Amino acid sequence: MMLVLSRNTARNISQEVLALCRLQESLTARTCNRKFSNQKLEPVGILETPNEDKQYSTGQLFLHRIFGYRAIILSTWETKLYDRDDNINRLNREKKDGDKPAPPPRPKLSPDEMSRAAAAASPQHQSAVYYSVLMDERDWKHVKYRTQTEGVTFLHENEENSPFFTIPGLDYASQDDVLPYSSISQRPIQHNLLDKFITYEPTKDPPFAARHALTDWTTRNRHWLEPTDVYRETTNNIRVTVIPFYMGVKRKNNDSLQYWWRYCIRLEKLGALADVQLTERNWRIFSMNGSLETVRARGVNGVEPILSSEMPAFQYSSHVSLYTPSGHMWGTFRVRFKSGKSFDVKVPPFALESKSETKPGTSS
Repeated sequence: MMLVLSRNTARNISQEVLALCRLQESLTARTCNRKFSNQKLEPVGILETPNEDKQYSTGQLFLHRIFGYRAIILSTWETKLYDRDDNINRLNREKKDGDKPAPPPRPKLSPDEMSRAAAAASPQHQSAVYYSVLMDERDWKHVKYRTQTEGVTFLHENEENSPFFTIPGLDYASQDDVLPYSSISQRPIQHNLLDKFITYEPTKDPPFAARHALTDWTTRNRHWLEPTDVYRETTNNIRVTVIPFYMGVKRKNNDSLQYWWRYCIRLEKLGALADVQLTERNWRIFSMNGSLETVRARGVNGVEPILSSEMPAFQYSSHVSLYTPSGHMWGTFRVRFKSGKSFDVKVPPFALESKSETKPGTSS
């Protein structure tokens, strides 16, 4: 199946192409001319059958199933997926099948006890594969309203200007996000790191392989790049997925240690739910010294995204710091229908864990 994209309106066409891909329909030149007669089209590659179980290799080209951008896989990561929906279903089955009496009512807990209980009640996990990927910079402008292209941040060793520095065009994709395709182009993805990280080897399948620079960079920065835990929960057909990343520890002027994490959040509208707009975020941030911080503010990262049929998902990253090496967060997003009716979407509790291999004052 030949894939085509518009040079000027890849965002809209990519959604059409992805829909056709999901239905496994044939996308012929005649179909493209009929559907997109007023667009400038260019060939992208040949669609391949997605792998449900087999992992993809470094160098695999793909279209992102949700956001539609072109990308190439850099690294593969084995993660633990804590899906609270699966856990609730499991508990319901156990309750239905069992004949144990209902437990006595729980006593009221302090904020400290509630946060510890939330962490202890984390659902059972399953294995899940995620990939760190390099996005095609030609597609950034078409997806910037749905996912941030500045996806991976690191701690600066010098904080004169900002505690962070960013590598644009890096993202993380799940196995289900990948719609693989092949291309005869020796440089099918445009990104200033492509030639540094990837080499063209026509005898291999896929014909792209990791350079030593990519292997070395991934090894040196593994602690900040590796996603180890993924958390997921669905409320009223809106699914929230959270991936936390430990960034490191900094020594402050008063000699105290400040631990930093980045967390990536994706919201997805499932099924036939009407369009909703995220208007407010509410966070509870628990530190292992017993402190509990509450954050309430409008939108996320300065925007109030709309989840619609045309754009059913939104993804962003943010940061949090603690003065203890571990803690956890949970919260809600307030979403509103056009009618004015609103409800809260749960953000699953997720752990903030430091990594002992790092040393105070170091960065990647």
